[in-house]
Amino acid sequence: MNKSILMVGVGGQGTILTSKIMSEGLLRQGYDVKMCEIHGMAQRGGSVTTQIKFGDKVNSTVIGTGEADVLVAFEKVEAARYLHCLKQGGALIVNDLEIYSLPVLSGAAKYPANLEEKLAEKFPQAKIMNANETAKELGNEKVQNIVMLGLLVKTLELEEIDWESIIKEYVPQKFHDMNIQAFQAGIKYIKEENHANL
Repeated sequence: MNKSILMVGVGGQGTILTSKIMSEGLLRQGYDVKMCEIHGMAQRGGSVTTQIKFGDKVNSTVIGTGEADVLVAFEKVEAARYLHCLKQGGALIVNDLEIYSLPVLSGAAKYPANLEEKLAEKFPQAKIMNANETAKELGNEKVQNIVMLGLLVKTLELEEIDWESIIKEYVPQKFHDMNIQAFQAGIKYIKEENHANL
């Protein structure tokens, strides 16, 4: 049975790197994996989306309305923008972060209020974490994407894959420890949340 993951974010957040690490891990686990990426205006803070499908045999990467098993959003507006792609009962993982577009910064538009509450209302089991703050505490907000990877891996129960080795292959050596800590922070968050819900 195939599964699909839709990752959405803003240019510069590491969405594509996270998808590449995820895809590599799934390949090493023996899955057939297909991934595609769409770069909007990535250099200007535009939307970036990646689609991953994995299973015994995958023929297409296209994820349509109501087809994603997991939606991973690196920013809250992006979560709202692509929520229609998540199937009923699917897993929603959101970085509780606001990145303001040019219209919002110029005063021509307003950032939607109370988005995290609205997302949790539609998907009560949503996992909403401020990965950006966690990354800052570790010393570099750029590792927020690896915190999100940890959330995703734990949600999909794919911890048996040697993610730490794969992460080390994809990031510079001087950032190995920080990225591993970021990954573990994401795993820990889901473990603690699951324990709290027992």
